[in-house]
Amino acid sequence: MNVEPKVIAAISSAIGYYMQAEQEAMLALQAQRRPAMPVAMSSPFSIAGRQAAMEVRWAWQMRIPR
Repeated sequence: MNVEPKVIAAISSAIGYYMQAEQEAMLALQAQRRPAMPVAMSSPFSIAGRQAAMEVRWAWQMRIPR
């Protein structure tokens, strides 16, 4: 199969431009995103539930229910 060097150069440059455009689009998308702020647990019910779950786990680890 005989392929001309001009065709190979055109294909490789088209692939290079495509990859460059894709990378620029990804960088633009990342620049638009804002970092997510952590959400603080401010509800006393959520804090109490978390504490109760931790106490149950601690009790099982200490083998108290057995």
